[in-house]
Amino acid sequence: MFQSFKTPSDPSTGKPRLKAVRERMATMDIDVFLVPHADAHQNEYLPPHAERLAWLTGFTGSAGLAVILPDAAHIFVDGRYTVQVRKQADLDLFTPQSLIDTPPRKWLADTLEAGMRVGIDPWLHTIAEVERLEQTCEKTGATLVRCPVNPVDTAWQDAPPPPVTPIRIHPSEHAGRSARAKLRDLARTVRDKGASATVLTDPASVCWAFNIRGSDVVHTPLTMAWAIVPARGRPQLFVDPRKHDGDVTAYLQDHADLSAPDAFEDALAELGRRAKKPVMLDASRANAAIAGAIEAAGGKTIAGTDPAVLPRAIKNRIERRGAIDAQRRDGAAMATFLAWLDAQDPATLDEIAIVKRLETIRAETGDRLGMPLREVSFDTICGSGPNGAIVHYRVDEKSNRTVMPGDLILIDSGAQYDDGTTDITRVIATGTPTEQHRRHFTLVLKGMIGLSSARFPQGTRGVDLDVLARRALWEAGLDYGHGTGHGVGSHLGVHEGPQTISRHGMVELKAGMIVSNEPGYYAEGAYGIRIENLVMVAPAKVPKDGEMAVHGLTTLTLCPIDRRLIAPKLLDRSERRWLNRYHARVRRELAPLIEDRTVLDWLEQATAPVR
Repeated sequence: MFQSFKTPSDPSTGKPRLKAVRERMATMDIDVFLVPHADAHQNEYLPPHAERLAWLTGFTGSAGLAVILPDAAHIFVDGRYTVQVRKQADLDLFTPQSLIDTPPRKWLADTLEAGMRVGIDPWLHTIAEVERLEQTCEKTGATLVRCPVNPVDTAWQDAPPPPVTPIRIHPSEHAGRSARAKLRDLARTVRDKGASATVLTDPASVCWAFNIRGSDVVHTPLTMAWAIVPARGRPQLFVDPRKHDGDVTAYLQDHADLSAPDAFEDALAELGRRAKKPVMLDASRANAAIAGAIEAAGGKTIAGTDPAVLPRAIKNRIERRGAIDAQRRDGAAMATFLAWLDAQDPATLDEIAIVKRLETIRAETGDRLGMPLREVSFDTICGSGPNGAIVHYRVDEKSNRTVMPGDLILIDSGAQYDDGTTDITRVIATGTPTEQHRRHFTLVLKGMIGLSSARFPQGTRGVDLDVLARRALWEAGLDYGHGTGHGVGSHLGVHEGPQTISRHGMVELKAGMIVSNEPGYYAEGAYGIRIENLVMVAPAKVPKDGEMAVHGLTTLTLCPIDRRLIAPKLLDRSERRWLNRYHARVRRELAPLIEDRTVLDWLEQATAPVR
């Protein structure tokens, strides 16, 4: 199994760990210390040694921040984790706060007093975050202190070591472009920006640029590395030498000068000393310590977007083909799994058994179709009944729940294949769904169809489309507390920027970008509903008799949507037509990949027209 079901945290550990951190804060003369869910690369999913927030608080979500004071502690999370944080953290120690309604910067502005010293680890906060914190401290009379030692690290005495997993070359048959061509384009961008070099701090950008992959982060094929890409000359790659040998070493040396990570700071200082032009850093991704090392050596920095972000988000022809193939293959696995699930007595199943069966079927299907399952793309979210209302629920041995007849089962899962990354959510009815189930499910479905059917002019951003997925829910006085869509990588991160469909999605959607379409509704303590397909932005075309070119969204995910949960009268004619055409396409494209007659019969029934 790629997924573990061990209980990830224990609230009872919070008290001694918080005490140990406060003791170290006192010796450092720090009144406040910030503990973000972050590592030095600003990864969303962290290697075990960087899970400082989870170690301290028990909260294991992928976004959050703790603010530690001598006599209080607060933990900030977004709408995905409001239920989870209350289950995982000791609420006598940590007071939950909203990252959205009361962001840490505002909370600090209302709480800090003159003379207070606010400590941060500059390797864990971006340049932009530190600038905002400095402004807040200046307004309140507090002082921001860049701590040379992280008090959590000194208190966490049995922390695991950084990961050392083998690097593998991601071949051009899946990457679509050579590393040499990508690095050449990045250097051109650096020159165009008037910079001497840029520092790639995001491992996804490093892996994309050099066409390499690794396993340093669970479920995400990353290798932890830094890269300096000059405007002219050879790049420098900083990666643990234990991760490569033989042909991989020769490949890397063909593209860059290699050094170990412990040489990175000295290289930044050298860059600061010798660079005649400023170094371009992405203020939203590069940590403040990097800028500090360059500037302390006399260099200058300028703000600029990571030059790999946009080209890796806009998939090339080979990557687009790979994404289509990966979704079809994954759809065949999902259909096989759902046919199996429908044939079971719900009372004989629990959430862990369902997750295990899904992973087994994905692996078997990948092997049969000639593209092995490399990994799952994230811990499968399998929430039955009330657990489905926990947006990012992760089943473990303690939370594992037996399915009850009548439950809704929300299953959000994905896979990593060499040719693409998948992410899909389906909700399954057990027994006869209630009218409320059907109404809420159909309202969510209307939103998913509304976004799927969108046509929009060039220059449209995710924020402009987000309302399409929420409209039916809003009209019913309902909503969901997460974004509607996130970008997806090409055998990289299942969450990839810069594109999103959300209230904060300010990046233009361009042809070749892949983004999820996943509205939802969550009845806390009862059930959760989310329907998710991946879609790709299609090239803009002028419609017949139109006057301007418009993009559309091509649905990539192929899997039946549970017809038992649909209230047909709530769908208008165009929505029913979209659903029936989608199901006809699912049946047409998946049937040739399925050999089992029982699964084919199930697929035929599951994709029958909705009248």
